[in-house]
Amino acid sequence: MKKQLLALLGLGLVLASAPVYAQTIQLKAAVPFDFVVNGSTLPSGQYTIRSSTSSGRVLTISGAGEGPMFFLANACRSNQASAQSKLVFIHAGDRYFLSEMWTEGNDTGIQVPNSSRAERVAENMTAEKVVILAELR
Repeated sequence: MKKQLLALLGLGLVLASAPVYAQTIQLKAAVPFDFVVNGSTLPSGQYTIRSSTSSGRVLTISGAGEGPMFFLANACRSNQASAQSKLVFIHAGDRYFLSEMWTEGNDTGIQVPNSSRAERVAENMTAEKVVILAELR
């Protein structure tokens, strides 16, 4: 009985948080540098990022000769709607890490959690944000 109650409570929490991730995205962008997503380094090139589930929390990225790669993301908010669709990268040293995705007209975006690799690289370096404009598909 206790396991069933915990399972129902867990399901309730998942369902309650689903609207936060309800934003569906499909962005296309030309990334002029190699970058890291989910611990994997991807080469520069043309990429498409899209929601792969109805919740919008699981995303896929594909392009530049790379097969689709799945990764988890979280919702994030801004005080104002984004003026443009864009990808935001954290640049530390000679590495770029995909950090956020925003679609034009929305104050809710998608944030890619920092990997331990990104945290190690950025630990002893000054990091800056680099914005690449994206096309909403």
